[in-house]
Amino acid sequence: MTEKLVLGSAPDSWGVWFPQDEHQTPWNRFLDELTEAGYDWLELGPYGYLPTDPARLADEVGRRGLKVSGGTVFGNLHRADAWDGMLATVRKVAELTAAVGAHHLVFIPPMYRDEKTGAFTESPTLDADAWATLHKGADELGRILRDDYGIRLCLHSHADSHIQTQPEIERFLDGTDPDLVSLCLDTGHVAYGGGDAVDLIRRYAGRIGYVHIKQMDPGVLRQVAEEELSFGEAVKRGVCVEPPAGEPAPAAVIEALEEVDARVFVIVEQDLYPCDPGVPLPIARRTRAYLNGCGLGARHQRA
Repeated sequence: MTEKLVLGSAPDSWGVWFPQDEHQTPWNRFLDELTEAGYDWLELGPYGYLPTDPARLADEVGRRGLKVSGGTVFGNLHRADAWDGMLATVRKVAELTAAVGAHHLVFIPPMYRDEKTGAFTESPTLDADAWATLHKGADELGRILRDDYGIRLCLHSHADSHIQTQPEIERFLDGTDPDLVSLCLDTGHVAYGGGDAVDLIRRYAGRIGYVHIKQMDPGVLRQVAEEELSFGEAVKRGVCVEPPAGEPAPAAVIEALEEVDARVFVIVEQDLYPCDPGVPLPIARRTRAYLNGCGLGARHQRA
């Protein structure tokens, strides 16, 4: 019988935000420690972090007993002049994702504040024309991914992006075709934007194609609001916390996901950039054990 909720992790939980960065865990160490922590599934993370040659990636993943849940890509859907460059990048990532047997692509919209400096690079809100472009682009991209690669588009709402708050998430979902576009529900980013992940799961169950499970520290979230912090600065202050600390409560999320009538990958994503290389593995072990205790992945994950 196929497991309904499938637990995995991602390079993000090892402090990886960029294809290459001197502050990040080397990719081979990430794969080794992912296995050591007891996970069977991984998301690929930023394109270029893990090997991009399909045969080599399949070998590196397979010989460690790992499987790939999905790929990850950043791209702009609200600007028509960005379409060609975005699509070329997405096709490259989709081809690699499909080559290693995965069927989900997590699509992260651009942030309107710089990840490292916090400087604003765009207005934090979109006008009606930009929303229309975004909706149309998402449907078209979803069709391309489905027809050309057998992959499901999963839009990831994100802090400091134009799809951050619950009203923005709902506007995105209500304006796109359910047959072509799903939501990558990131529980932490939903909380960061003041939303309710459990409510979204229950009201949009048919649109939940993939999940990033994480928790946010309410104390740091208050600092974000009071000091108008960027997401990068919030992460440095420890906004992402391991369970059971933080919001939302993982057990409530898992209970709601049990009602979704589909197989759902639930990928641990604790933003840790930048971090000491010795930090991620113990957290990963404890997080897996805690989520197993909540009934997520316990039957099939290694002890």
